[in-house]
Amino acid sequence: MRFWVLACAVALGGCGGEMIPEARPAAYVPVPSAAPASVLAVKGQTAPRLIAQFGQPALDATEGPARKLQFAGPICVLDAYLYPPAKGRGEPVVTYLDTRQRDGSPIDQASCLAALAARRAER
Repeated sequence: MRFWVLACAVALGGCGGEMIPEARPAAYVPVPSAAPASVLAVKGQTAPRLIAQFGQPALDATEGPARKLQFAGPICVLDAYLYPPAKGRGEPVVTYLDTRQRDGSPIDQASCLAALAARRAER
């Protein structure tokens, strides 16, 4: 009995030699000409600069000194919260970002910003 078990194991072991495909070099992945927006590049920006970067917001709301601009794309939604500088002078700037997928699920902020910037660049 042991002989047959061992013989079958050896026979089956020899059948798998062609199952692993040959290694191929990685394909070329083009890099977009416009650098994607990063979280650090968006924080501190004014409303006109955000609009230039992402297009017209889907929502523009103010409450007291605060302003919320919402940019929506096919992949995600960006909420940018702008507040005046601490000394109260000057134009409000982005101090907080919130990103989410269209269904409300979380998404990496940098990925969302890059998707919105790419959508704007296509237009």
